Amino acid sequence: MTDGAVRDGAVRETAAGEGTTAGAAAAGPDGALRCPWALSAAEYVTYHDEEWGRPVHGDDALFERLALEAFQSGLSWITILRRRPGFRAAFAGFRIAAVAAFTEADRERLLADPGIIRNRAKIDATLANARVLAEWSPGELDALIWSHAPDPAGRPAPRTLADVPAVTPESTALAKALKRRGLRFVGPTTAYALMQACGLVDDHLADCAARRP
Repeated sequence: MTDGAVRDGAVRETAAGEGTTAGAAAAGPDGALRCPWALSAAEYVTYHDEEWGRPVHGDDALFERLALEAFQSGLSWITILRRRPGFRAAFAGFRIAAVAAFTEADRERLLADPGIIRNRAKIDATLANARVLAEWSPGELDALIWSHAPDPAGRPAPRTLADVPAVTPESTALAKALKRRGLRFVGPTTAYALMQACGLVDDHLADCAARRP
């Protein structure tokens, strides 16, 4: 999930700058240990348990994650999470072909849509990225992103949020690869947040109940 050093790069969803303290896994209302950022808002619990760190494949699904990570820049992830249904409705479910075909009228509609973040630069980047990706072969975005997944054997499970990086060599390389191919609003910290959210890395803490075996 950068709301703070921990969330924006390494764990954008992590501390999220929302009142949690960087530390070890903490017990939730059900007694299960979770990454502490997951306990800072009710919506985070489900997102943490069922989505964050789970492998995501498919060009459209990954385009959605790229777009939402870009919209999150400078904001808290909970703001994006709460507006995600609005984003999906506004951006045609983030289907690349559909967004690539958006017209100037669609752009004006987006700029006036209270259900999303009405940031002109971020909206323009999302539309431009869709047009670039529409020219790629099916599966090409998926393959490019997943080619930057590090070897999990070389990544010990983080014990506390302080053990989670904000940027890695792989996220830097991924950001450069995406920019070389014409994509916008993708820096190394955004790329690492994408890697976390989409399961290229597993940054659930060692004692977190949601960590994959």
